[in-house]
Amino acid sequence: MKKFLAMILALVMALSLVACGAKDDEKGSVYWLNFKPESKDALEEIAAMYTEETGVEVKIVTAASGEYNSTLTAEMDKEEAPTIFVVGNAAAAKEWSDYCLDLKGTAIANELNTDAYNVYDENGKLCSIGYCYECYGIIVNTKLLKDAGYELSDITNFDSLKKVAEDITARSADLGFSAFGSAGMGGSSSWRYTGHLINLEYYYESVDDPAAWASCPAEIKGTYMDNFKNLYDLMVNNATVDRATLSNLDDNGEAEFCAGKAVFYVNGNWEWSAIEKAGFTADQVAMIPYYCGVAGEEKAGLNCGTENCWAINAKASEADQKATMDFLVWLVTDAEASAKAVATFGVMPYKKAVASSNPFLADANEYANAGNYTMPWVTNFQPNVDAYRAAAVSAMNDYNAAPSDATWEKVEAAFIAGWATQYKEANK
Repeated sequence: MKKFLAMILALVMALSLVACGAKDDEKGSVYWLNFKPESKDALEEIAAMYTEETGVEVKIVTAASGEYNSTLTAEMDKEEAPTIFVVGNAAAAKEWSDYCLDLKGTAIANELNTDAYNVYDENGKLCSIGYCYECYGIIVNTKLLKDAGYELSDITNFDSLKKVAEDITARSADLGFSAFGSAGMGGSSSWRYTGHLINLEYYYESVDDPAAWASCPAEIKGTYMDNFKNLYDLMVNNATVDRATLSNLDDNGEAEFCAGKAVFYVNGNWEWSAIEKAGFTADQVAMIPYYCGVAGEEKAGLNCGTENCWAINAKASEADQKATMDFLVWLVTDAEASAKAVATFGVMPYKKAVASSNPFLADANEYANAGNYTMPWVTNFQPNVDAYRAAAVSAMNDYNAAPSDATWEKVEAAFIAGWATQYKEANK
């Protein structure tokens, strides 16, 4: 009898252990292979917060700078592989698609305020979604704009931007400032036009024919080159310097803007530190879109891009996938957690994440939350980029020296025919 009771007791204990084990397995865990070394400490703090609140283990492993791909390959071969990893572009999606859970309609994807950073594979699977980004557009000194008699709300499209800029130019001697900072075409500045401003042409063309732009197209149409010309001419004809002097001029626009010599400055969110050091406060500046005369541009947002995109491991257990999904939703909706994340990432494209302290990133998020379309960095497709941009700079210098239909045709040829030429060169 004692032997029988002992057997029963042992069986009950074994079943209890199995039950406990099953409960732990059902809870799942999270393993984030971090892409951003500078965010290591913040993410480890966030992980500890979540574990303390929920009991779910969250492990953060940070790959060394420049070694993410090799680290990811090594870690994916392990039994306890990452449940969160980065798939930042179409090439990565092609390589890692089998490991990517389709995020369409998932709880974390539903928290996004834009789909501009989504990365799909060639079969349409949503492989990854952005978690932070940078932005560029037209930086505005709102104090000088007000001194000129205008509010930010007065500028909603190209026509209104043109009206304001040309009026400031007409009164610049009395006002003591110009509309735009200089558009230098020297090496430290030309990328703002051949690598940034030209994005409006590529972006709107990609909207017209998204299939053609699913990967780098072999040639482009140049449908929106007139819109590019509209905005470029407005910038250089209403600036601090004569356009004929731009060929060897570097980025003097920052110094001009910081010194209060220009209302508008073409650049990105990374300029905030320099502008803040110059004594500006966040409420004295803003960033507006590349208004260029395209229909419906009143709903335009900023040019935003990233390769920081979350993927969830499709080969992880269901429990780990659920734990990972729950963790990410918490991260972008919890006020304290998202504040820590935004502090290290700069901004997060999620409806409930806290606002960025960088005013330009905050503007980008505000446009997105208001339903404005984001303009992704289609410029990333530029083929044989250095040679392509060098030819464009040369043509733009000729145009600035002697503006005419003939010299503008050279600019169009550099961007349109030059694309096909450099595509062939890059794909020999």
